[in-house]
Amino acid sequence: MQPEFAAAEFAASPDAGADRGPGLTTARDDIGSNGHSRLATAPDRGHVRRTQTAEQTAPLLASAEVAATADAIEACQQPDGLIVWFDGGHADPWNHVEAAMALASAGRQRAAEDAYEWLQANQHEAGSWHNYYTALGIKDVKVDTNCCAYVAVGVWHHWLATGDRGFVEAMWPTVARALDFVVGLRTAGGHIPWAVHANGTPWPYALLTGSSSICQSLQCGLALAELTGHERPAWARTLARTLHQIRHRPDGFEPKDRWAMDWYYPVLCGALTGAQARAHLAAGAPKFLLPQGVRCVADQAWVTAAETCECALAYLRTGSAATARRLVGATSAMRNDDGSYYTGWVVPKSRTFPDAERSSYTAAAVLLAADALDRRSGAADALIVKPAS
Repeated sequence: MQPEFAAAEFAASPDAGADRGPGLTTARDDIGSNGHSRLATAPDRGHVRRTQTAEQTAPLLASAEVAATADAIEACQQPDGLIVWFDGGHADPWNHVEAAMALASAGRQRAAEDAYEWLQANQHEAGSWHNYYTALGIKDVKVDTNCCAYVAVGVWHHWLATGDRGFVEAMWPTVARALDFVVGLRTAGGHIPWAVHANGTPWPYALLTGSSSICQSLQCGLALAELTGHERPAWARTLARTLHQIRHRPDGFEPKDRWAMDWYYPVLCGALTGAQARAHLAAGAPKFLLPQGVRCVADQAWVTAAETCECALAYLRTGSAATARRLVGATSAMRNDDGSYYTGWVVPKSRTFPDAERSSYTAAAVLLAADALDRRSGAADALIVKPAS
C-alpha cells in the first residue's frame, strides 16, 4: 500500500552535540526559507565521530523492520543467486553487489554468499561482467567498468561483517581479475573509460561518478590484497592518479553535473576530505537537497531513496551524523508495509516514480545507510571509513 506522504524536516532542532568532539564547535544543519539546506559540518579529524545523543538513541530501523527489508531483497534473488531489481526485471553487477552487502549487514550470510557465487560463476576470464542480466541470461552485453570493480567493495564489506577469512580467500581471484581488467583499460591520459562496447572497444570518455566508485573499489581491493598477502602496485598507481584527477581536474570527466551522484560521490568515495569535502557538499546542497530527500536530477522534482541514502553516507563521512540521520529518515515516506521501498517519489505531487516500482537496490541502500548510523553489524563503517586491513 502506498504510504501517506509526509515531508521530513531536516533541521527542526539543534543537533545537541551530534557532531561535536573535544575542542570542536557544534555544527548546525538548517533548512532555509526556500526549502534548501544550509549545511555546516564539524571539522574533520580523519575519522567518523560516533558521539551518541538523545536524538540518536532510537534506531532508524527496528530489528523487525531490518528483517522485513532483507526479506524484500531476498524475494528478488533468483535460484542461481542473481538479485534482480524487481520481480521479472533485470540486474546489474553493481546493484547486485550492493544487495549482497545489505543482506550480509542484516545477518543473511547464506543469501549474500549465493550472490557472490553467482558473480564467480558468471565472470568472464578477462575479469568482466556484462551490463545487464535477467533470470534468463544476458540482457545488455556492454561492460560498465565501475560495475565490474565494485565486487572488491562487496568482498571487503563481507569480511568486516562476518570475519570469514575463507570467504575472502575464495573470492580473491574474482576480485583480482575484476580490478586487473579495470586498471588495464586506463588510457594514456590516465582516465578509465566508463564502459566497453561489445566488440571490446572502450568508450571515449570517463565519468566522475564511475571513477569515484572505482577509487572506492581500488581502496578495498588493496586492503584485500594486503589481507591475503598479495601486492598490486598497478592498482595503487591507478588509485593515486584517479584521486588526483577527481580532486584537481574534475573538468576532465564527461559533464554530468545535473545528476546528484556527480555531486556527492567524490565525497562518498573519500577522494574529497576535510574542509574540501564539506565545502563541496555545501555548494551542491541548494541544487539537490529537498526536505523529502535528494533529487536524482537537479532539474526534476524526483527524489530517490537510494541517492538519498548514498548522500547520507557522504555527509556521515564528513562527520555530519545529524544530517545523515535526517536524510535516511526521509526515506520512511517510501517504505511499504512489507519492508520494500519505492524507488522514487515525485514532489510535491506525492506519487511514486517509476510508477509503483519497488527495487531491491533501493532497499539495499536504506539498509546499508541505516547500518552505518545504527551500527548493527561489524561492517557498519565499511562505506564511510578508508579500508585498512
